[in-house]
Amino acid sequence: MGEVRHEAVIKAAREKVFAYVDDYRNVPDYMFGVGRFTPTTEIDHGLDSVFETAIKVGPKELTSTVRCTDWVEGELIKLESIKGFGADTQWSFADGEEPGTTVLSVVFGYTLPGGLTGKVLGGLIGPFAEQGVKYTEGKIRDAVEG
Repeated sequence: MGEVRHEAVIKAAREKVFAYVDDYRNVPDYMFGVGRFTPTTEIDHGLDSVFETAIKVGPKELTSTVRCTDWVEGELIKLESIKGFGADTQWSFADGEEPGTTVLSVVFGYTLPGGLTGKVLGGLIGPFAEQGVKYTEGKIRDAVEG
């Protein structure tokens, strides 16, 4: 399993940053490569909500179904893959040292399939994940700062 960790200080209140990341309608706007993030249950955020997602990695579109397995308002959102491409995400939110700032921490974990497909995707995922983290941080920052 591969993993990418990232932490950033955002110049916005924690509640605002959390609300933006927690709203499923914003995911395709801020998450690099995500073209679709659709709830499949009546619950559209929080614990036990489930989403179908499509992520474009190079020329390949990977689909996944993720479930929110841990959710603490204003503090934590954890999504785990339950079907398709194995991609897990954990968002943590804390007050920054400066008033009105948020420390945003994210961990992206992914599991590649075996065989030739896994080898090909392995060459794409590393650079994709690094680029994706920077893109995602910038999009969240643009949406909530100011």
